[in-house]
Amino acid sequence: MAFNKKLIWGGLGWVMGGPIGAILGVAFASMNQDNSSQWRQFNQRPHIGRTTKPNDFAITILVLFAKVMKADGRLLKSELDYVKKFLIQQFGLHQAREFMIIFKDILNQEYPLKQICLQIQKSMDHPSRLELIHILFGLSASDKDVHVEELKVIQTIANYLNINSNDFESLKAIFATDHEAIYRILEIQSSASDSDVKKAFRKMANKYHPDKVAHLGIDRQNLAEEKFKAVNEAYQKIKDTRGIS
Repeated sequence: MAFNKKLIWGGLGWVMGGPIGAILGVAFASMNQDNSSQWRQFNQRPHIGRTTKPNDFAITILVLFAKVMKADGRLLKSELDYVKKFLIQQFGLHQAREFMIIFKDILNQEYPLKQICLQIQKSMDHPSRLELIHILFGLSASDKDVHVEELKVIQTIANYLNINSNDFESLKAIFATDHEAIYRILEIQSSASDSDVKKAFRKMANKYHPDKVAHLGIDRQNLAEEKFKAVNEAYQKIKDTRGIS
């Protein structure tokens, strides 16, 4: 998938200490040991009570990446490449390299997933949390297979982030495809009538129409276009299967 540059960072609010603060402290200490003056100076500034920055939250996102990657007991090159691409597109090559140093340490640690997610839920708006789940699914699917254990972790994260089941199933259906996926994208059952299929399509097309988020900037509009395209493709497949005119 193409990442929407800077998109998820637009929904950040305030993070006050908590498990995220602890992760940041360890991460910055790790960077200090590598003699990175940029991170050392940043670490010397007070963190409690200041506005969360993309740099801060990137480390927390890496914790979620690690949770998903380790779920099936394998660390794949395709997954690492996905993480690198994400970091490069969000922060540039130089910072991405520094984040990958931190990520190697994160992969060897265990963090309190529930507490971290609950803190994210309080600090990130709903559209950005949906985008985060979208990104995690992209990571899982980077090896062309959404492993059942990875799916469980992503669902757990989505629950902690207060993502409702319909939104989750719709996002999952884009990546974890089966014969029911085209219906889940429209948030309906395969037993739905043709009339209900048409109603569901109109509802979802309206929900994800790019014009609805045009005022929020090009990045969020691009994400809406990607989901709008998935909705249209699912509807077309159902029409073809059922012979709906």
